[in-house]
Amino acid sequence: MAILINENTKVLIQGITGSFGGRHAKLSLDYGTKVVAGVTPGKGGQTFEDVVPVFDTVDQAVAESGATVSAIFVPPPFAADAILEGVDAGLDLVVCITEGIPVIDMMRVRAAMEGSKTRLIGPNCPGLVTPGTGEDSHGGCRIGIAPGYIHKKGNVGVVSRSGTLTYEAVHQLTELGIGQSTCVGIGGDPINGTSHLDILKMFNEDPETEAIIMIGEIGGTAEEEAAAWAAEHCKKPIAGFIAGATAPPGRRMGHAGAIVSGGKGTAAAKIEALKAAGIAVAETPSTMGKTLAAML
Repeated sequence: MAILINENTKVLIQGITGSFGGRHAKLSLDYGTKVVAGVTPGKGGQTFEDVVPVFDTVDQAVAESGATVSAIFVPPPFAADAILEGVDAGLDLVVCITEGIPVIDMMRVRAAMEGSKTRLIGPNCPGLVTPGTGEDSHGGCRIGIAPGYIHKKGNVGVVSRSGTLTYEAVHQLTELGIGQSTCVGIGGDPINGTSHLDILKMFNEDPETEAIIMIGEIGGTAEEEAAAWAAEHCKKPIAGFIAGATAPPGRRMGHAGAIVSGGKGTAAAKIEALKAAGIAVAETPSTMGKTLAAML
């Protein structure tokens, strides 16, 4: 069953004719993802890889292709409007890969999305993968920039603020023979669309997901909130990791949201909250997979 996306999800890609968007659109097609449309203003009528029609607007693409999900590979000055175009078209899910969107733009997006049916993953995220059952888990759905070949179909859900740590956790699980249901990179910007808690709730309700890896980092209180909820409501084993233990206070590390300020958002506080909730915390990134395996 997985969450959010599956092998039947119809995907459109905003920015498909750009070099970055095009490269990852091709990788998604090769993985078996149903990429049914692309959108680049002014380039409607073209085709991508001789199979994917390109449209000028998301509305046109949705009407012609039946797409329900969009991946955004649009430069930062235009990415907020690209998100809102997907919202206006009534998409179920918008996955924004773009890094560097101004915070003021994301404040406008958040306000405009109030009450809409559209869920946003990101921005500044690697996207998500539901592995398939084919060779090298092809035939599933890959949206974004995650390397599809490291995934393996199975029953562990992965949620992470960090793209590279998502890949590391997935690779470790696969090397241990442990497959994944869905892997979600939610991004590390201060204002994003979906939180650890949102994804934990989905994994908790998903009968295909039997265990969870949750990866966080310094900054904010999202991990503590997710841990508090999990302690009361989640009956599935969770392994966790918090990045940034050595980051100096007041200095941003990596993501725009990864900053300790006012004494809040420290790695120590997050690790303590996870342990108090019964979550097994890996001491280093290299032991995330083994930490979960020990719980199984």
